[in-house]
Amino acid sequence: MPLRLAHRGDWRHAPENTLEALLAAAAIAGCDGVEFDVRVSRDGEPVLLHDATLTRVQHRPERVDALTAAELGAVGVCDLASVLRELPSSTFLDVELKGTTHGAATATVLREARGERPTRAVISSFEDETLAMMSTHLPGWPRWLNADDLEPVTIGRAVDLGCRAIAVRWGAITPASRARVRAAGLQLAAWTVRTREVLERLRELGVAAVCVEGEALDAAP
Repeated sequence: MPLRLAHRGDWRHAPENTLEALLAAAAIAGCDGVEFDVRVSRDGEPVLLHDATLTRVQHRPERVDALTAAELGAVGVCDLASVLRELPSSTFLDVELKGTTHGAATATVLREARGERPTRAVISSFEDETLAMMSTHLPGWPRWLNADDLEPVTIGRAVDLGCRAIAVRWGAITPASRARVRAAGLQLAAWTVRTREVLERLRELGVAAVCVEGEALDAAP
């Protein structure tokens, strides 16, 4: 069975990308780890939020990069360092970096939490610039390119960036696309799976990890 990573935590019990949601996911039998999103506050601190603004989750109009980490914390946005202190060390981490402003501050927090060469943590991003930056700051951390497809140009980007895997929308994974990725020496991860049937299909295709929600998160290992 591929690694099952709770997409933004188990946000049936708490808002997505909060410590409470992540801890709830880590407590589920058969859940190997969590996937969560990290952005940078106005004062350069990494914090957990998917969107560029607080509108959808916190119901506020501000942008993440317009507020300090302390101001964000006051409205329920967790800072990365605090989350990593609380998550069990056995929890596999898929740390998705949003935007292109991540640098030494994000790298320092990750390094202090999981070391130089973690075996149960990866950095992922849709941004080539961000992955290249992290290859400099955290060369021992595995990196995944997030993508919507598995076209040759996407596979080529992942290879050029030194990524270990491509994390792709699950519908893009077929026997043929899987074969192209394997031929390039890469692994596959899939997002976002919500049913047991799709989870089983991806297991048969040999993917390494799957971001899951709902029914797929509760599926017996």
